[in-house]
Amino acid sequence: MEKIVESFELYGKQYRLETGELAKQATGAVLCTQGETTILVTAVVSKEEKNYDFFPLTVDYIEKMYSVGRIPGGYLKREARPSEQGTLNARMIDRPIRPGFPDGFKQEVHVVATTLVCDGQNPPDTVCVSGASAALMVGGAPFDGPAACVRIGRDKTTGDFIVNPTYAEQANSDLELTIAGTADYISMVEAGAEEISEEDMLAAMNLGQKAIAAFCEKQAEFLAKVNPEPMEYSIHQADPSIEEKVAPYFDAMSAALRDADKLSRMAKVEQLKAAIKADNFTEEEQQAWGADIAAATKALEKKAMRAMVIETGERADGRASNEIRPLHIVPGYLPRVHGSGLFQRGQTQVMSVATLGMLNEWQRLDTIEPVEGKRYMHHYNFPPYCTGEVGRMGSPKRREVGHGALAERALIPVLPSEDEFPYAIRVVSEVMESNGSSSMASTCGSTLALMDAGVPIKRPVSGIAMGLIKEGDDVVILSDIQGLEDFLGDMDFKVCGTEAGITALQMDNKAKGLSVEILARALAQAKEGRAFILNAMLQEIPAPREQLRDTAPRIETIHIPVDKIRDVIGTGGKVVRGIQDETGATIEILEDGTIHIAAVEGPAGEAAKAMILGIVKEPEVGEHYTGEVVGIKDFGAFIKLTPGKDGLLHISRMANGRVGKVEDVLNLGDMVEVEVIDVDDKGKISLDRLNKPDAPEGSAPRGDSRPARDNRPGRNNRDNGRTPRRSHKG
Repeated sequence: MEKIVESFELYGKQYRLETGELAKQATGAVLCTQGETTILVTAVVSKEEKNYDFFPLTVDYIEKMYSVGRIPGGYLKREARPSEQGTLNARMIDRPIRPGFPDGFKQEVHVVATTLVCDGQNPPDTVCVSGASAALMVGGAPFDGPAACVRIGRDKTTGDFIVNPTYAEQANSDLELTIAGTADYISMVEAGAEEISEEDMLAAMNLGQKAIAAFCEKQAEFLAKVNPEPMEYSIHQADPSIEEKVAPYFDAMSAALRDADKLSRMAKVEQLKAAIKADNFTEEEQQAWGADIAAATKALEKKAMRAMVIETGERADGRASNEIRPLHIVPGYLPRVHGSGLFQRGQTQVMSVATLGMLNEWQRLDTIEPVEGKRYMHHYNFPPYCTGEVGRMGSPKRREVGHGALAERALIPVLPSEDEFPYAIRVVSEVMESNGSSSMASTCGSTLALMDAGVPIKRPVSGIAMGLIKEGDDVVILSDIQGLEDFLGDMDFKVCGTEAGITALQMDNKAKGLSVEILARALAQAKEGRAFILNAMLQEIPAPREQLRDTAPRIETIHIPVDKIRDVIGTGGKVVRGIQDETGATIEILEDGTIHIAAVEGPAGEAAKAMILGIVKEPEVGEHYTGEVVGIKDFGAFIKLTPGKDGLLHISRMANGRVGKVEDVLNLGDMVEVEVIDVDDKGKISLDRLNKPDAPEGSAPRGDSRPARDNRPGRNNRDNGRTPRRSHKG
């Protein structure tokens, strides 16, 4: 294939799609560019069909540090496991393209997005969706595209929406909405916002849908130049007799689904599926059609659940479509930890635990993104026991990373500033039990934990997961979906926010035809559900605790002149280490002179603060000090007033009476009370001794201790004590 290029401008940004030169052995490969940010997206479709009961799609997003002109950190100096942002980007590519493949397509598909250049201005993530769509279609894959993804920001100053903002534009935005789909429907939504209204969010979605259509049109023009040849593929067709044998069990499946207890319901459904398989299929048929029989019984379960909701308005656990499951809320569940909260909704239970630390404990990031690190960290854990299963425990999976990022995004807008609350904050959400909406339970539980820890958040955040059952023109929106309604429904739409507005969204859509109008209905219903849940939370903890837990560090912030930083640190850090060792406090010193002092015990922090202020303070006339004698000269003694300041106590001011030698009244290491009597323009400090003792008997006369001058003729008054020779003249 010859090199084919499509360059275009949309919404004030330059884009480029290119194929035919790189990675030509892949099924399809497209080089996509925004500004100078360049990503190679490849797609490979396997030749053989897999005997899976799911579509085997894999998406990898590869961050290359050379794309930003950096060498990877660490010992190996090469890229290893994906960063958290890389994992989120891979999920963002996967979710919009997965619904575009036909049911029954079982050939493996692997999409790889590799960052070749990142210009530091244009993010590399959203263009990857267009690249993946184009790569699949260039290769002739059975993909219902084009598909595209855009990011919508909103300028805080002007209020204008921005399509695919640069990093600088996004920094001045109160909205970050990432929306993906085709020209006809929306398949994925991610958003973070600073408490914006449902109306403003819908306006941004409308613009996003229009922008997606514009990008899909440009992609279609590119594909018209390529004129790809459709690949030959097969759609797996199950033997018709399977569905015929399974269909009569519809009523039995409907009855099995009507159970509010998850484990009991699952047991009934699995028992029915096993009976269907045993009673209707021979061992040979079970062995040959195992995946097809499983798919048919799953389809029966899906049909029965959806019919129940559409036809009767009743859900499996007997709730109405807008009804929330019973709530159990306990702030401060755990002792000693800095903050905790237990949040349970139905059979979904999450324990969130907050930990406070010094700002220098923030998470440093080694990625291609222009972000050094983050002060707030939210981690979500989903162990196998929470669903009653046996499994392996290991590093966080993509789902866990995604759910943690959603809760983190939901809470960031309400956190206090570093100046107001100079702490690094980590919240860990442990899913103890799960039956749907665990990410929203983690958001609510984390709000409880932060409030219990005494973090002065602006407003509490609650979250709810909305579902959708759509059959033709019949649409039912479900509040607080459980696992069954997530797996067998058409939408998982998570909405987080405060009473003032939305802080985060996440939506995955399985049904084509999802419009902004349906999302508007879902947002309105979600707002009611969020308010109900938030009210229940506030009944248990109406505001953040006024005091931190005794086990939490107390951090106080002081500011010193920049030219005094060296004095506080000392040579090789000797001074600041000494303060920490003596007091037990932890000290963080910033380049602008800001100092954070942390200590679990209040007196330790106060002692460290006093020592630092003593170092940087300039002594003033009239102030009294008790200091150590650190130096002795013939003319006086140097007294240590602060760790960085000495003053001179002249010999004439050491005692009542005349002192000939300093050592007659003071020695190195003695402690002496003094008063500052003068500070000259060069900063030299003169002292007077308080509570002077009498000069000891036998001390030399006050003044010059050398022999008196001899003014007689012939004397030259040398100070060596010798008698000079007479001069004889001839």
